Amino acid sequence: MRILVTGGAGYIGSTAVAILLERGYEVSVLDDCSTGHRDAVSSEATFFSSSILDEELVAQALVGCDAVIHFAAKSIVGESVEKPDLYNEVNVNGTRILLQQMAKAGIEKLVFSSTAATYGEPDAIPISEDAATKPTSPYGLTKLAVDEMISLEAKSGLAAISLRYFNVAGALETKSGWLTERHSPETHLIPNLLRATPENPLKVFGNDWPTQDGTCIRDYVHVVDLIDAHIFALEKLESGSHKIINLGSGGGYSVNQVITATAEVLGRDIPVKISERRAGDPAVLIADISKAKAILGWVPSRKIEAMVGDTWRSQNASAGK
Repeated sequence: MRILVTGGAGYIGSTAVAILLERGYEVSVLDDCSTGHRDAVSSEATFFSSSILDEELVAQALVGCDAVIHFAAKSIVGESVEKPDLYNEVNVNGTRILLQQMAKAGIEKLVFSSTAATYGEPDAIPISEDAATKPTSPYGLTKLAVDEMISLEAKSGLAAISLRYFNVAGALETKSGWLTERHSPETHLIPNLLRATPENPLKVFGNDWPTQDGTCIRDYVHVVDLIDAHIFALEKLESGSHKIINLGSGGGYSVNQVITATAEVLGRDIPVKISERRAGDPAVLIADISKAKAILGWVPSRKIEAMVGDTWRSQNASAGK
């Protein structure tokens, strides 16, 4: 079985490629490397250097494929506010092109990497798939638009699952090295914690939230657990059906818990600076993952300590230490 992985040169996509190959799948990759890295893609995969917006090359990449795992997207919330047209063009129109070319090629299996940002600020915690979708950013809006587009295609026979999740962390060690986060700028908590110094401490936005330790609680999932869920989803696709399924830790972690886990990995205190709350930040964002357990048979196995530890080891390896 050959899988096309769009966005397969990115952090999550390249991890998917490596794990799919390890489990016996054949893999094609489509990525323009605007944010991904060609050297992160295994030489065992067939690589197409192209934007998702190039109809001809998307069609070429689909040749011989049986299913698609769709990661290709712009995904920075702040950037989406500054460049909403870019996000609409790549995320929405790019997916429209992909779906059109899949239909022409007779490919009817799709796993879509969606986001819990489609829910916006929830009315209830944990967030279930039945929660109202009220995105608060253009990024979330574009991902919701894609989910809706996929639902329409399912009425014509497409077998699809959209996986919605918050924060991804951790790294994967392969025969050729580590696959890890390589963002510029880096906006994620764990890599920034590992880089914090007395001169450049991590900024914590409020320690007076209505939580057990006063810091915000967010959902994290290890990148390997995440890819397991995508592969399980591939195996659970049903013709004419589009399922929405949340992924997460099952409980979430506070900022202080992540700081503590990082301090234990490094064997030293992490310099932090307490700042004012950010406007619009909810105190708690956690996904209800009962549907993932029931439908996919998926339960995350790696805790925050593994996420931090793997990230630390991968960064050390990348630095040649």
